[in-house]
Amino acid sequence: MTPATTDRERPFNNLLRRFNATDFALIDAALEPAEAMADELLYNPGDNIEIVYFPCGPSLVSFLVPNEDGRDVETILVGREGAVGGIVSHGFLPAYTRITVKVGGPFVRLKVSTLEAAKAKSLTLRHLFARYADCMLAQMFQSTACNAIHSIEQRTAKWIIAAMERTGSDLVPLTHEQLSTMLGVGRSYASRVILSFKSAGILETRRGAILIRDRDALARHACLCNEAVKAHFDEVLRGVYPAEPQNA
Repeated sequence: MTPATTDRERPFNNLLRRFNATDFALIDAALEPAEAMADELLYNPGDNIEIVYFPCGPSLVSFLVPNEDGRDVETILVGREGAVGGIVSHGFLPAYTRITVKVGGPFVRLKVSTLEAAKAKSLTLRHLFARYADCMLAQMFQSTACNAIHSIEQRTAKWIIAAMERTGSDLVPLTHEQLSTMLGVGRSYASRVILSFKSAGILETRRGAILIRDRDALARHACLCNEAVKAHFDEVLRGVYPAEPQNA
């Protein structure tokens, strides 16, 4: 299990690492280490957001929008590059989406009230979270465009690569059913794409997961939406978005 902190006692979260020493000191004592399991629910739509969660190491969180037919469609993933819950809130803020843990592991928790008090004391901290909120919004815009114009194959390859980059692993926990839910398509369509990648030697299936064998080939099937999002992160918050898979 990847530890929640580095040798320097900073949580292994790139956004928190971006804090300057003065800003980090404002919240350091209030950060609470935690472990979360895959599929653990953080927020339902309408819940009052009182805690900010910072994924650490390989932990990964998914934003899901519920629909009237009972399906949840994924909008974005958040890993160690960011945080979820109460990022730019001031007081009461109900959750709009369902927020769940996609890949379990270490997190650090922080009360929204503590973060707000710290931002009230620091202009640089307010600016940092405003820039991160801009990056999240760009990710949502890109996801909307991707869902509208790109094929299921392109979107599947894009999602797998995004998960690999954030978790630092070639083994991605993903079932056909989960993929179909995330993409908003029937299970047969999702299964067809996975089987085509498997036949091409790009990946192997495992129980509840897929193992990537040829990342370069997978990238050739993906759209360029991940690259657009990474470029924006790099422009606005250089060094925060994980660039390549790595064993952390």
